Amino acid sequence: MADGVLSSPLTGLIVKVAVHEGDAVAAGDTVAILESMKLEISIKATASGRAARIAVREGDMVDRGQTIAEIAPLEVQER
Repeated sequence: MADGVLSSPLTGLIVKVAVHEGDAVAAGDTVAILESMKLEISIKATASGRAARIAVREGDMVDRGQTIAEIAPLEVQER
């Protein structure tokens, strides 16, 4: 995974997109669910941040390695 890019581990169908662009996500949160070979696979955020871009919609077919979403780190707030 490149910085903040979540990619599809397999070819399959996106059955659910659990976040919207701009949503805050924590490491381990499910971003999307992929169905492949009759299995549902959760695509989870690997780090906390904000969903900067959601590259798929429910019902989309994706290839292995295709970008699902980009998670940008949360900006540090100055005191």
